[in-house]
Amino acid sequence: MHVSIRLFAGLAEVIGSSTLTFHAHESPLTAGKLKELLSASYPDAAPQINVSLVAVDREYAPDDTEIAESSEVALIPPVSGGEPEADETADGLFSITDQPLKAELLLDKVQDVNHGASLLFVGTTREMTGDQQTTALHYEAYVPMALKKLQEIGLQIQERWQAHCAIAHRIGLVGLKEASVVIAVSAPHRDTCYEASRYAIEALKVSVPVWKKDIRDSGSQWLGKDLQAEESSSYKQYS
Repeated sequence: MHVSIRLFAGLAEVIGSSTLTFHAHESPLTAGKLKELLSASYPDAAPQINVSLVAVDREYAPDDTEIAESSEVALIPPVSGGEPEADETADGLFSITDQPLKAELLLDKVQDVNHGASLLFVGTTREMTGDQQTTALHYEAYVPMALKKLQEIGLQIQERWQAHCAIAHRIGLVGLKEASVVIAVSAPHRDTCYEASRYAIEALKVSVPVWKKDIRDSGSQWLGKDLQAEESSSYKQYS
């Protein structure tokens, strides 16, 4: 069977393409077996393939998940942070865009006459991380799956805190002091508003397939969980 696979970030660079058509003789073909076969076929990329997650039809797939020829398959490298894309959910609450983010417009989407607190989290590009100087960041996303995961975060916040949430993430080149992510939350009370906002950014970093490359005068590097520093952040509260 022939499987079409989407690749991202450093993994796409090593293999030399953002898409790959792979022929597998195994039947059934599982997510775990696919990683084994790809590692054998692309030994230079094997270290990254081995630590990547497989997504099947825009859901993270355990190793025993069976893959059909019609499945939408992607390898998700363990980094966060192609050509720019732009999209948003039907309700306009969640978006991925290569355009500058507009925090106040996002806040307007979540405010409620019955909510006494609202909060904006803005993650921006920081210049210095220790003694390392950044000139810009470059973000890439698996857009359809990223939007789905952002929606799931919004639903979790609604169910847990009865709060409204909207999130916009930028892709492409993001310069110093520019916003890469904006999260707007409103809730009946300020304590739950703070909790919901913190949950949103932490959940985003864990589950949303967005990758970040640190660009410096000396070169560039895709940042993984053990390497990347937190973006600087600013809070703006309304109550």
